[in-house]
Amino acid sequence: MKKPKLLVHICCASDALYVLDLLKEDYLASGYFYNPNIHPFEEYDVRLKDTRKVAQTLSVKLFEGIYDDERWFKLTQKFKDEPEKGRRCDVCYAMRLEKTAEKASELEFDMFTTVMSLSPWKKADVLNRLGKMFAHRYKINFLEADFKKKDGFRKSVELSKKHRLYRQNYCGCKYSMRD
Repeated sequence: MKKPKLLVHICCASDALYVLDLLKEDYLASGYFYNPNIHPFEEYDVRLKDTRKVAQTLSVKLFEGIYDDERWFKLTQKFKDEPEKGRRCDVCYAMRLEKTAEKASELEFDMFTTVMSLSPWKKADVLNRLGKMFAHRYKINFLEADFKKKDGFRKSVELSKKHRLYRQNYCGCKYSMRD
């Protein structure tokens, strides 16, 4: 039986290693690193380099989106004082998930998903609702998930230590770094 082609949005290598390895069992998974929210650029670069290592380790194709931080700042500016997990995060999720859905459709994948639900700081219900909305818009399927379940986050921490991957101490944006 042929495995469905799945494009997986990746926010960081430490989350990607666990999630991609899990998904490879049932899907022909490829990664998509699109994160214009990450600030400063040096942080973005560190995360991208480790994501490339993970893709190589797992023999997974990796697509890289552009670093369009100006667009991200325009979209989130009015929410800059929101706390982590606030409306700013929802806007950020939407921006990245829409771009992933668009890329998956363009490249003729069967479906898409994101590793973001692995983080205890991310709202899986919001990610899944947005994913389904963009799936409908781009006429592609969305794999709903909450990868932190079944001890996923703990397992990802262990794997990232074992593989000596960079683990950031904030979500990635300028505002989460401040908090």
